[in-house]
Amino acid sequence: MKAIFQDRYGTADVLDLREVARPEVGAGEVLVRVRAAGVNALDWHVMRGSPIVARPMMGWRRPRPVVRGVDVAGVVEAVGADVRAFAKGDEVFGWCAGSFAEYASAGAEHFVHKPADLTFEQAAAVPLAATTALQGLRDAGHVEPGQRVLIVGASGGVGTFAVQLAKAFGAEVTGVCSTRNVDLVRSLGADRVIDYTQEDPTRNGGPYDLILELAGTSSATSYLRVLTPDGTLVLSSGAGGHWVGPMARMAKAKLSARFVRQTMTWLATSMNHADLVVLTGYLGSGAIHPVMDRSFGLPDAPAAIRYVEIGHTRGKTVITV
Repeated sequence: MKAIFQDRYGTADVLDLREVARPEVGAGEVLVRVRAAGVNALDWHVMRGSPIVARPMMGWRRPRPVVRGVDVAGVVEAVGADVRAFAKGDEVFGWCAGSFAEYASAGAEHFVHKPADLTFEQAAAVPLAATTALQGLRDAGHVEPGQRVLIVGASGGVGTFAVQLAKAFGAEVTGVCSTRNVDLVRSLGADRVIDYTQEDPTRNGGPYDLILELAGTSSATSYLRVLTPDGTLVLSSGAGGHWVGPMARMAKAKLSARFVRQTMTWLATSMNHADLVVLTGYLGSGAIHPVMDRSFGLPDAPAAIRYVEIGHTRGKTVITV
């Protein structure tokens, strides 16, 4: 099968379209004929091996696995002997290791059935981004109906889901984005939109009960000015350099949190089947929908990762196979 292969760290030039062996299917696994795969910031972080402190998890000298991609949508090709939830021909989406390929496999718990009214491209846009938004609001932010929520980076892959989910939770939502994305964020249900090129969200507006920071360069403590005295700041962004990445910012935020009443916490997404089921329910009810930016073919996956790495995407970028 064809797959996007990587045997060393570096820029998009280290990614090759190669013929590799089709994945084996274990007793509890599902083999999927990939129709589309979502592109995430995770993909370019692993491509570059950055931050270096994360290499014990990514692979010290080269990435593991060697095929890129996590989000996947496609058609079940085969199932293991212990799998009862799926059968050949089922349309599914979920997450796996190595989705930038013609076939991918993972445990059955990694997949759910694709809603019939979603295209494969739309379904592939959901798993990591929507799960991050869900866990940021529900688990880290403990959002409640009627709360005022600020979402920084509201027009990105995670942000577009976060705006919709916050509204589904009954919150009053303010989104932060650039000028060209104001109408998009408003169309997703935001009650107010701040154009960060014209207004500083850390000095105007609020007070907010919850701030979900998915993008931007403002310091963590600067958001405390527009946070209620017992509010929560959830951080999920930060460059921080090639060696430590956002971990330096995380440590600084944790130190600062000792001296303030507000809660500052860092979001670490954990993919799981239960949340995929929850998201499928929201998709089925129409409470959320994927916002699509661009689509690339499998041979153009390096260009797709470069595009996401540059930033400023509107919603999700996917690869079709």
